[in-house]
Amino acid sequence: MLNYNEILGKKFIVYEGQPFEVLDAHIFRMQQRKPVNQTKLKNLFTGKVTEITFHQADKVEEAEINLREIKYLYTNKGQFWFSEVKDPSKRFSMTEEVVGKGGQFLRPNSLINVLMWLPPGEEGEGKMIGIRLPIKVELKVTEAPPAVKGDTAKGGNKVITLETGATLNAPMFITEGDVVRINTETGEYVERA
Repeated sequence: MLNYNEILGKKFIVYEGQPFEVLDAHIFRMQQRKPVNQTKLKNLFTGKVTEITFHQADKVEEAEINLREIKYLYTNKGQFWFSEVKDPSKRFSMTEEVVGKGGQFLRPNSLINVLMWLPPGEEGEGKMIGIRLPIKVELKVTEAPPAVKGDTAKGGNKVITLETGATLNAPMFITEGDVVRINTETGEYVERA
């Protein structure tokens, strides 16, 4: 069990019978009152983010989350298809909501981790509740408009297309065929690889 002041960012908790990831936590005291912990929680089933305030008397259970390696296959009609690493015939899909924004940076046949949650009191492997992408991935640029000399009125950026079909802003010097490093959490260009 976690006390109200132990509910910190990057932890997994069980709140109202469902697993949540703590995105942000801020402990503070308002005037003469007792301290509270104001948190932002992401529901790992629905992907919905909610703000919840925990008081001194509140306790929550830490969620038992395990990681398992899987292989990404392809995306079709909003469904992301995966398979077991050792047995490609065991296939399963996840919705866009569960995969999250980082799904646009998945390259076919890449290995990623899936989050498995075992509800308290149950036995077995658990339920798949989401994926954990590497923070930075390297992808090839398939489309990049040519840089026009003197065209820095827009801040010196242009929209490029990556091999996965994702588009993002990158500096003018990026050309077609370059390999760039992307932050999957923010969806932003980091550097040329």
